[in-house]
Amino acid sequence: MKVLARHHRDLSARTDTQRQNALQRFQLLRPFLHDGIPLTTLASSNQLSVRTLKRWVKQYSMHGLAGLMRAARKDQGRVRSVTTLLRQVIEALALQTPRRTVANIYRETARISREKNWRPPSYSTISRIVKTIDPQLTTLAHEGAKAYQEKFDLIYRHQASAPNDVWQADHSLLPIVVRNEHSEPVKPWLTIILDDYSRAVAGYSFGFASPSASHTALILHQAIWRKADPAWHICGIPGTFYTDNGSDFTSQHLEQVAADLKMALVFSWPGHPRGRGKIERFFLTVEQCFLPHLPGFEGAQRKTGEVLLTLAELETRFQHWLLNDYHLRYQAEIKSAPQARWEASGFLPRMPESLEQLDLLLLHVARKRRVQQDGIHFQGQRYFETTLAAYVGEDVTIRYDPHDLAVIRVFYHERFLCRAVCHELAGTQMSLKEVIQARREQRKRVRQGIRERLSALEQLQEAKKLSAGTASQPTTKLKRYHNE
Repeated sequence: MKVLARHHRDLSARTDTQRQNALQRFQLLRPFLHDGIPLTTLASSNQLSVRTLKRWVKQYSMHGLAGLMRAARKDQGRVRSVTTLLRQVIEALALQTPRRTVANIYRETARISREKNWRPPSYSTISRIVKTIDPQLTTLAHEGAKAYQEKFDLIYRHQASAPNDVWQADHSLLPIVVRNEHSEPVKPWLTIILDDYSRAVAGYSFGFASPSASHTALILHQAIWRKADPAWHICGIPGTFYTDNGSDFTSQHLEQVAADLKMALVFSWPGHPRGRGKIERFFLTVEQCFLPHLPGFEGAQRKTGEVLLTLAELETRFQHWLLNDYHLRYQAEIKSAPQARWEASGFLPRMPESLEQLDLLLLHVARKRRVQQDGIHFQGQRYFETTLAAYVGEDVTIRYDPHDLAVIRVFYHERFLCRAVCHELAGTQMSLKEVIQARREQRKRVRQGIRERLSALEQLQEAKKLSAGTASQPTTKLKRYHNE
């Protein structure tokens, strides 16, 4: 009876295991996609056929990361013939130098298994395990650091050639104190995503907590999608997302985002942040042109009775300065204002196929909830949407932006279901007519289900009566008289 929303061929309908497997295939193809290394070379070094690699490239070009996903194993969750320890032994033998052949690994594994009274794996099992080892591990172990850098360390293009060609991201602890929720003076973090070509800001966020991977993903979500403020035009999927090597950027989650959106993810060298000067100059502009006019700035003498800003007030003033000053001010280096340079070519930014796809990829904050008769309860609020009428009593996953709790995204069995709205927070109201209509339609579906089952039972009972009647009917005999 439950009807899911239309299934998109993207990450929203896939399991974590499928996404990880697809990411491994993407990492194997990355030298070809980004560095032009021939598929024949990759096929030889990874013991795969060129035909298989061509098929993966075609699937990725058509469907992104989802095209590289394979169906889940039918025996998923069952006990495998090879234990975790034995698999580690096989992988360790494969990574030793000089490189061992599969036959040599098979013989050595058999010997170790006999000594430990383990069940020895077959030759085909060992070959399969060796083939699935991360190519980055095998390259570094067998060919050395230089070969690894040439194959897997992407080179940053120092100058973007068009808007959205390269975006940079970084954090800075600002030299200003503001009031937190307890009215205590605290320095805030500012995270920025900057378009390299125009120097325009695509996304930003303030916060007191140290930056994290989920925090960066939320800002990337804001940067890519269209903005609520009509004066803020920068949006779209960048060709390259260039970051440093901080743990908040180098998460597997962000790698999956980049692969599915066909966005190259480039990291600067540890200790050598090549090309980071543009975003560092932006932070310097913030310190020199924006912060000095605000209370709590460390570079100015504190005034008696000075009232510090709240974080929300700081963000409001920053956005006004960003859209009405920085984006419109002429910069000698680019010979234009940031917004004018971003719009000059008249290009159409590449957007995600749907907001639902972007929501699942970047709204990483997820919670389990059960659908109640009056909607979903979360954070002391009630979220409602008519689609939920068919899911009362079911467990769902909700994803949300902690900075915007007016709307939550609801997923059922890892598939997008609907957006549920808290009308008190959103400032809207759902009519009673819509609620009654949703209830009526759901009752119709329930009654139809009951009728179908009762009809099947009645047909079964009727067939049983007919069968019993036929069996109890007396056999016709000739009547005999006594004198006969």
